[in-house]
Amino acid sequence: MNNFFIKNSVSSVHKHLTIIIAVGALFLSSCASKRETVYLNDLSDSVPRHTIPMSKFVEPLIQKDDILSISIETLSPSTTSASMQSAGGSTTSATPLQNPTSGYLVDNNGEVQLPMIGKLKLTGLTTSQAKNMILEKAVIYLKDPVVQVRFVNFKITVLGEVNKPATYTVPSEKVSVLDVLGMAGDLTIFGRRENVMLIRDNEGVKDVVRLNLASSDFIKSPYFFLKQNDVLYVQPNDTKISTNNTANRQILTTVISLISVAVLLITRL
Repeated sequence: MNNFFIKNSVSSVHKHLTIIIAVGALFLSSCASKRETVYLNDLSDSVPRHTIPMSKFVEPLIQKDDILSISIETLSPSTTSASMQSAGGSTTSATPLQNPTSGYLVDNNGEVQLPMIGKLKLTGLTTSQAKNMILEKAVIYLKDPVVQVRFVNFKITVLGEVNKPATYTVPSEKVSVLDVLGMAGDLTIFGRRENVMLIRDNEGVKDVVRLNLASSDFIKSPYFFLKQNDVLYVQPNDTKISTNNTANRQILTTVISLISVAVLLITRL
């Protein structure tokens, strides 16, 4: 009777070892192919140069809840002081409009409150257009003012199969999908380059667009350049899903094998 149990236990161990080996072979065979991990893989290696028309950059528009850095400077302190006195302002600075550390918040009405100038509606304008609007107001009080307007909170969020998922503050308004993926440390080998999801706020609704980074056509896409508060999500490919399932099966198989060995040892006692 003991020999019967021993033979069955050994047979069970061999069976489960065979399963583990088979699962390992399945894992190796499911590794991501080179084609799945290459950008712009529709471009021939035999052609030394490709010319691809790039998407036209469109300046992002100022939206509610944006934070803007706004500065107005002049090189004529005396003119500034006289003008501000007549406007009822302070005379202590040659640069009367000093930007708060946190910037100027665009309120729910789409306006910003500027010292001396007052409220201005800036939503729907580019930073260049906002600069011109502020300049028109500033010349009333200042001689030859210089105005600068830029986004403080130009943020892009990158999630999913990238090496450094995070929310990134971008110093320039002209930033592409490739720029931001570079900040995030590139896609992992498990990222689906042919199906990157872009989520964008658009006047109270969410636009969801899928980009194929494996095709050169995405460079021509109107979504090649990103806007503030865009979210990029890189989905895992089938290899990653298969790997996770394989890992779970390996754990289960190992546990069963250990139990089988334990039973074998018990039968020998």
